[in-house]
Amino acid sequence: MPSTVDMRSNPAEQLAVQHESQWVGPVKFVSSDPARASAHILAVASQRAGVHVHLANAYTVALADQSAEYRDVLAGSALNFPDGKPIGWVSRLRQHSPLLQQVRGPQLFLDVFDQGRQTGTRHFLLGSTPEVLLQLTTNLERDYPGVDIVGVASPPFRKLTPVELATQDEQIKASGAEIVWIGLGTPKQDIEAQRLAVALPITAIAIGAAFDFAAGTLNQAPVWMRTVGFEWLYRFASEPRRLWRRYLFGNARFLKAALLTPTS
Repeated sequence: MPSTVDMRSNPAEQLAVQHESQWVGPVKFVSSDPARASAHILAVASQRAGVHVHLANAYTVALADQSAEYRDVLAGSALNFPDGKPIGWVSRLRQHSPLLQQVRGPQLFLDVFDQGRQTGTRHFLLGSTPEVLLQLTTNLERDYPGVDIVGVASPPFRKLTPVELATQDEQIKASGAEIVWIGLGTPKQDIEAQRLAVALPITAIAIGAAFDFAAGTLNQAPVWMRTVGFEWLYRFASEPRRLWRRYLFGNARFLKAALLTPTS
């Protein structure tokens, strides 16, 4: 296999050629690692191809098991990286070869900003609140001097009208961004990533809570909890009223989908 691949034909397919994929329930995951994941995101972004990237976890699999529409979002040109230890556990239990390794979204977010400085990658931040975006931009520009953040937008917490969507898309397009990072919550951010990748086209990445972590408005789990796979427990303890339903019912649905659904 050649060391470099022409990413212009279909970046999602080319990435699949270089890195095998594995199924966990109804979701097809790219078998990669953090270093290769960030490198390939920068590669496809530079080609201006319509690619949508998802940092998928147990909750993602549970939602996909319930919704055919959501499964379609995570199919096709989607690149799904396993963000969450349980995906790797299932991969080991299923005796995948190669095994799926965790590509943790908050770290991938920072890695791409860091490495993208070498190529002048242009970033757009979409989601959260104006206050979080201001602090996030401040932190990124302080920690990664020379990073190029060409625009930010905090859409209202409701469904946007066609006119609002068109205005938002034009703002992103006019900014010259190569990557748009989307922090709107699951599954909304995944749906928006797919839409933007097709509409602009652009590399659109659904990144979850990475905005809040990098802005310092939400604490991450201690390293030891992340290492052993208990990050979800820390987040549940931090926001029980918001997350209890996700983890109580979502985890059960994930186990059913991941262990009882035949692999594709």
